[in-house]
Amino acid sequence: MPRTTSRLGPTLGLVGAMVLWASSFIALKFAFRHFDPWVVIFGRMVVASLCFAPFLKGLSTSFRMKDLKLMVFMAVCEPGLYFVFEAKALTYTSASQAGMITAMLPLMVAAAAAAVLKERLTKRMVLGFAMAVVGALWLSVISESDAHAPNPMLGNFLEFMAMVCATGYMICCKRLSARYGSWFLTAVQSLVGAVFYLPLLLLPSTQLPTSFPPLPTASIIYLGSAVTLLAYGLYNYGLSRLPAGQSSAFINLIPVITVLLGHLILGEEFTGWQYAASAVVMLGVLVSQESAGRESPLPSSTL
Repeated sequence: MPRTTSRLGPTLGLVGAMVLWASSFIALKFAFRHFDPWVVIFGRMVVASLCFAPFLKGLSTSFRMKDLKLMVFMAVCEPGLYFVFEAKALTYTSASQAGMITAMLPLMVAAAAAAVLKERLTKRMVLGFAMAVVGALWLSVISESDAHAPNPMLGNFLEFMAMVCATGYMICCKRLSARYGSWFLTAVQSLVGAVFYLPLLLLPSTQLPTSFPPLPTASIIYLGSAVTLLAYGLYNYGLSRLPAGQSSAFINLIPVITVLLGHLILGEEFTGWQYAASAVVMLGVLVSQESAGRESPLPSSTL
């Protein structure tokens, strides 16, 4: 009973983070309809940083200088490069397809955790990863351009690169969570993210806003306060108390929630073949997570 209770909080935190992250694809689509992607991402980081400002004193912790490089690398991976790739991805592909690509993340984290954190990697997990990759490639190839996805192949590839960055973030966060609180790490991500994106506003290609319509502006505020601050805080909390591979498995909820929200809010539709390709992705994820008691772990050097 105590064990169940101790797992309930982290589990609910991870589920809440997944719902918020899934909704971010929808909010980004609304924000991108009026604002330049770099304006949206920078605004998101500034809102999150401002939300943390009143609590900075309470977040103070015993800081070790030798952790600085790992913290910076974590924040550059995500939100830094992660949002660079995702912002561009959502200008080329639909929210539903981008959400489906995230189904590959748990497998990528499991492979990285085996190499870096020495967590167990089995042949079944490798088979599942291969199936998920095939499904993602199939989804990209068969997807045709439309109003929601003008270049789905490029957009889905950029979303995959965002998943690579997310993998780096999760591995770093898992190591750092042994010494730092989840909210402190989230504050570091927000502050570094704001600094990271500031130079992008100065690019000649960046269109600075001249007006602030209610819905796109509210989307940025929602992304910064609910998604960036609350979702990362909830996920970092769950990740600090559960294994990295087990925590990342909750990300399998994102594709399902995103497709549902994309249909209900944005009117996005999947074709029969797209559902089939998505099923291959999800099947690969399920195969990788089946009990592998009889499987022998693969050596990390085979990666």
